Amino acid sequence: MKKGIFLLPMLFVLLISCHSPEDDAVVMTVNGAIFSSEMGVALSHEHVMVDWIGADSTGYHRWDRAEVVERVLPYFQEIVDNGVETFIEFTPAYLGRDPFILQELSQRTGLQIITNTGYYGAVENRFIPEHAYQESAEQLANRWVVEFEHGIDGSELRPGFMKISVASDEPLSELHQKIVEAAALAHLESGLTIASHTVGDRPALEQVELLKAMGVSPEAWIWTHAQSGSLDTILWAAGEGAWIALDNVHFNPEQPTSEEGSIEWYADRIQALKEAGYLEQILISHDAGWYDVGEPNGGGFRGYTDIFEYLIPELADRGFSDEEIDQLLIKNPREAFSIRVRTLN
Repeated sequence: MKKGIFLLPMLFVLLISCHSPEDDAVVMTVNGAIFSSEMGVALSHEHVMVDWIGADSTGYHRWDRAEVVERVLPYFQEIVDNGVETFIEFTPAYLGRDPFILQELSQRTGLQIITNTGYYGAVENRFIPEHAYQESAEQLANRWVVEFEHGIDGSELRPGFMKISVASDEPLSELHQKIVEAAALAHLESGLTIASHTVGDRPALEQVELLKAMGVSPEAWIWTHAQSGSLDTILWAAGEGAWIALDNVHFNPEQPTSEEGSIEWYADRIQALKEAGYLEQILISHDAGWYDVGEPNGGGFRGYTDIFEYLIPELADRGFSDEEIDQLLIKNPREAFSIRVRTLN
């Protein structure tokens, strides 16, 4: 694959060329490229819909788009009312990704929505397509870059980042190493950020080292579900430059405040990272939703407002300033999802 910005979609190139260097950070939404400064308040890891049936059976035939949109709209209106302007949708290919639904939701609510490319290797590879076993890392990377340059499934709707995943708490398998290598190659080609579903310390450590070996800075990598790691490893990853995503924020009135996963526990993690000097590398979100294909009316649905109703007040009570809250909700997502190649110095 060739390197260089000249391979990016023409609208993307024109958008960059029309502005001065300090304004040239760009993100890609389902409605096209925008400047990262236009993102506003962003939820950096959420879902609209998922389909658990598996890569060999899923597809657009599995759901009614109009039904999904109508079910999700009230939850989107709630976050619009809370000042959210950008919604970053993490459902990957072969697990229910549908950029056409996202575009409809964007047009009806005004939310800027970002979708993804990449493959999801967790859950015993149920959502990995058959060709991924035979193809090389270079071939997989090319598939993802083609989606970015030309659009998803014959459309003009382009991904704005990569979503991958690996198995938990064990050495990376050969297949999962290949997925990470493909993401690294695609990043060097496209500048898309790599968000990796990673549960536990060991796979996080291995991915950071593998990316570095390929010349990719950990600044290009989001540790999705970093709340699953030990504080020591989280601080190590942040020290390497990685993004630390604390992305399952939810309020449970029956949960003890000191218990892992409580609002207070999340606030403790954020405070510890702040005190260590890493406030500028934290991403917070709910990992919420979602319309569950196969369940009547999509099954249960968890909304996207607990950060605003519970976590932000808790941080404010701890002395976090408005500027620090803006860092978490505006500045960090803007920086994390800006499209640019990040290499080791």
